[in-house]
Amino acid sequence: MRWLTAAVFLLAAGFVHAQDVQPVPALTARVIDQTATLDPTQRQALEESLAEYERAAGPQIAVLIVPTTAPEDITTFAQRVADTWKIGRRDVGDGLLIVVAKDDRKMRIEVAKALEGAIPDLAARQIIDTAMKPAFQAGDYAGGLQAALRKLQARIAGEDLPGPASSPARQGGGEGFGFQDLGLLFFIGVPLVGTLLTGMLGRKLGSVATAGAAGAAGWAFGGGLVMAGIAAVAALVLVGLFGIGSARRAVGGRRGGGMLIPPVIFGGGGGFGG
Repeated sequence: MRWLTAAVFLLAAGFVHAQDVQPVPALTARVIDQTATLDPTQRQALEESLAEYERAAGPQIAVLIVPTTAPEDITTFAQRVADTWKIGRRDVGDGLLIVVAKDDRKMRIEVAKALEGAIPDLAARQIIDTAMKPAFQAGDYAGGLQAALRKLQARIAGEDLPGPASSPARQGGGEGFGFQDLGLLFFIGVPLVGTLLTGMLGRKLGSVATAGAAGAAGWAFGGGLVMAGIAAVAALVLVGLFGIGSARRAVGGRRGGGMLIPPVIFGGGGGFGG
């Protein structure tokens, strides 16, 4: 039973670490400012502009301003927000997210797969450097965001996307870490991580570590304690009891490999120090 006790402690440690990261706010508006940088008039103007653009063109754009993303870098945090909010039309994948970490002086533009051609990483960084950074350094955050949005929308206009009535947008994005994500975690993440950790730590400790990682992932991606607990227990059973994903030595001492699954969200980032 000692390894089960160890599992409890490791899972608790994983939850504490997950709670240290900045929480993903609920998607209650297209413009969310947790720093009160924008005054109500500026925020409302941006909100109405994005709502009108969504009605006219289709793609959904959201803006999030936070004090800091620490302990994560802005790229990791922005991807976590994008994964949780799931903005954009479900059948098209045309969401766009702008994240500003004011105290960190960092910015990030995340685009879903349908917009990768229109806004590649280089273009996103150029928009940050030419539209957002100068205005932010001058204290004009609303102006910088408006300038960036005009450039982004101009690039999107060149894409052959379905009209606004073709596919519903995912409002309120609160799907978070659902059962589909849980399935991906079990069928892809758990075997890969289980193979790595059991190969390093042995089957018992490796299965415990895999359970901790699965629980932390469930929490970090917006699933809450219930989903995190389900993910952790299921991973522990799959790897610890059934040996799914556990490393096994082959002839000559070699172990099997795996394949990396690339993310579907890409983007560019930058800072505005000075």
